[in-house]
Amino acid sequence: MNSPDYGLWVLVIINSAVFIIFAFSFARPRTKRDWRSFGAFSAFLVALFTEMYGFPLTIYLFSGWLSSRYPGVDLFSHNNGHLPAVLLGWEGNPHLNPLHILSNILIAGGFILLSAAWNVLYKAQRSQQLATTGPYTYVSPPQYDGFILIMVGFLLQWPTLLTLIMFPILVMMYVRLARREEREVREEFGEEYAQYAAATPAFFPRPGFARPERA
Repeated sequence: MNSPDYGLWVLVIINSAVFIIFAFSFARPRTKRDWRSFGAFSAFLVALFTEMYGFPLTIYLFSGWLSSRYPGVDLFSHNNGHLPAVLLGWEGNPHLNPLHILSNILIAGGFILLSAAWNVLYKAQRSQQLATTGPYTYVSPPQYDGFILIMVGFLLQWPTLLTLIMFPILVMMYVRLARREEREVREEFGEEYAQYAAATPAFFPRPGFARPERA
């Protein structure tokens, strides 16, 4: 495979660095546990951009099936690397199709959620209080939802074998981290946290749900 749309390793490095630094500025990992979760998320981004600009392993492995199913399609052009658009038979600029627009909304929403959750958590930790305002009013823990939204967004526009394998593993990791943090916070805040947890959905907010913020 020799395509001018791939082998762009400088773009792999630049895009990986930009998104990792961007996520770091919001997530602000401090503990070893934070760094493990952030490291796994960073690996997801590197795997994604490696196939997006470096070497399209997924397209290469499935090129035989894709060529027979979609004859005449240049599978190794960057636009056709957006496999969902190819599989759905959508033509035109893949960056303007509904799926790609939805993916951009999810990615942006994930970063916004990360930022908002971090600000609330940071202020709560400094004042030694339980984080219950902002995104924590609707769901607990919102920061992991932010990571998941970003990954889902990227998968919608550029799914790869590696990222599809990594995604459920990362989700399980975030669930385990959330459960561990829940036990620690429950020990620290006792009944206050028990009341908060009983009234606040975990991971998936309920439609129309908004627990009143405490004064």
